[in-house]
Amino acid sequence: MTTENRIAAESNEAPLVLYGYWRSSASYRLRMALNFKGLDYEQRFVHLVRDGGQQHTEDYRQLNPQGQVPTLVQGERVLTQSPAILEYIEEAFPDPPLLPGDAGGRARVRALAAVIACDIHPVNNLRVLKYLTGTLGIDETAKLEWYRHWVGVGLDAFEAMLAESDETGDCCHGDSPSLADCCLLPQVYNARRFGCDESGWPNICRISAHLETIAAFDRAAPEKQPDAE
Repeated sequence: MTTENRIAAESNEAPLVLYGYWRSSASYRLRMALNFKGLDYEQRFVHLVRDGGQQHTEDYRQLNPQGQVPTLVQGERVLTQSPAILEYIEEAFPDPPLLPGDAGGRARVRALAAVIACDIHPVNNLRVLKYLTGTLGIDETAKLEWYRHWVGVGLDAFEAMLAESDETGDCCHGDSPSLADCCLLPQVYNARRFGCDESGWPNICRISAHLETIAAFDRAAPEKQPDAE
């Protein structure tokens, strides 16, 4: 932990506790950010499938009324929604930064992150896919078509945003990871899991390959979590 983050942690006093699930892309985002900043945190596991979904238990819903992961707890502070938690981590523990120093750069990073966190992920997360196959009764083939369509639309746009900007570097913005990268790598992981066509995303693939070489991000990978199955 850096000196600045240690001072911030001491001023916040209470330890960080992350409630998440190994395969949750939103939980993956937070693990990347916490690891990158060298922060100590306890993981508590909420299995999204076992027992009908442990996120639906009364105890967990008292913590997170939406019944979703992740949730970050620090003392009496309970934070939900991964974009908001990422911003909190950045403000509370600013070193090393996950946002650029200039207003324009910060806006670009937030826009890239929002393509994934606000547009792609919400229509493709577990509860949506379960609703499609359960309540609406669509088959597995149609579910995959749904998933691949919306991921394709979103990542095609993301790729264009990367390709059209001279601010794109080894990472989404320059050569240092940002909040956009914390959102991108988990989405690419899921795109590969569902067999999406990556051929039209050269910048996304290049950046993702680079991010996987960063130790803090590699430690956050789903298969390396204690609750991985």
